[in-house]
Amino acid sequence: MFTLSENCSRHDTCVHGGQGLVHIKDLADQAALYDHSRLFAHITLDPGCSIGPHVHEHETEFFYILRGEGVFDDDGTEVVVRPGDVCATGGGHRHGMVNRGTEPVEFIALIAME
Repeated sequence: MFTLSENCSRHDTCVHGGQGLVHIKDLADQAALYDHSRLFAHITLDPGCSIGPHVHEHETEFFYILRGEGVFDDDGTEVVVRPGDVCATGGGHRHGMVNRGTEPVEFIALIAME
């Protein structure tokens, strides 16, 4: 199976009470995730935008940073992340992401379920 880029759904939304709109390109629909995951997406945060802090129970969310410099909220500790870095949160822990820079931050997000 493969999906052409132009066939991937896209939407802009406020995520977990964060600032501004988050640009989301879904890389797989629910059927393609085979009930093992609930999200596989290319995320773009424009300068000043964020994903608000939130908790994951019975699942783990991974961020793989592709472009830009973001500030990852790792259970209340801020960590600067850059291309090639990986963030993971699950087991009731909290995370979020903010773009305090002048360029977009792009990353792949995957939410894997238990």
